[in-house]
Amino acid sequence: MLPAELQLHLEELLGERFTSNKAVGGGDIHRAGEITTVSGGHFFVKYNTGLQSADMFRTEALGLALLGASRVITVPKIAAQGSIGDYSYLLMAFIAPGPRISRFWEHFGQALATLHGTTSAHFGFSHDNFIGSLPQSNTRHDTWTDFYSLERLQPQMRLARQGNLLDAGDGKRLDTLCSKLVALCPEEPPALTHGDLWSGNFLCNKESKPVLIDPAASFAHREMDLAMSRLFGGFDDVFYQSYEATWPLEPGFDDRLEVYQLYYLLVHVNLFGGGYVESVRRILKHYA
Repeated sequence: MLPAELQLHLEELLGERFTSNKAVGGGDIHRAGEITTVSGGHFFVKYNTGLQSADMFRTEALGLALLGASRVITVPKIAAQGSIGDYSYLLMAFIAPGPRISRFWEHFGQALATLHGTTSAHFGFSHDNFIGSLPQSNTRHDTWTDFYSLERLQPQMRLARQGNLLDAGDGKRLDTLCSKLVALCPEEPPALTHGDLWSGNFLCNKESKPVLIDPAASFAHREMDLAMSRLFGGFDDVFYQSYEATWPLEPGFDDRLEVYQLYYLLVHVNLFGGGYVESVRRILKHYA
């Protein structure tokens, strides 16, 4: 059940009463609910009382809007985003689930490759956002190596060292890796990326089409999305085959895969603690 204050606010916003609202589990950060209205409207709402939750929902809505504007892949339609009392919220159309047939994965790979064709003059974004609950800087840069080093890897390393999760030696090894990024990463134009593409951040709708949720969007290297998708699994081989058929990767992606995964592992160090430290150190030692 939604808090009474939030329910009343959303009913006034939508101009109709709810016939049902029930809690939905599965999120690590926010609480969520599924809502139906008198007229048959079906919504999903995320809400929180945390100090940064309003900014998290605002930037999530902006990211979803940009991904959706590409018109190549579906995102939930935003109904409202705002605050009432102690609560901040993001209200979206509910996505009814469907079967992940083979054509789903084929369409997903093709759509992601096409999405990555949306480009910008610079790496970065018009605003900062979040990855999980961590702030993510999107200051624009002319080169991928500067953006990746200064706005992704180094901030996470500083945070990990402040928390005594990594040490000065780890920081020096990261500096060494960053000095090699020009040689390690192929030069490509900035690509519109989801930014946090693991198996919990997409849905399959009733038409068996992919729906992207919970973005940490920016214009980055397109291989970041693919590297994240392979970090924890959950993506069918057909997805990768379809992506490659649409826009082939430069040779040697498997050899540089962990360069991109390092960012997400550093994020996990800072979010969840020491369980990911050894994975980070193994990558740093390999490239140092």
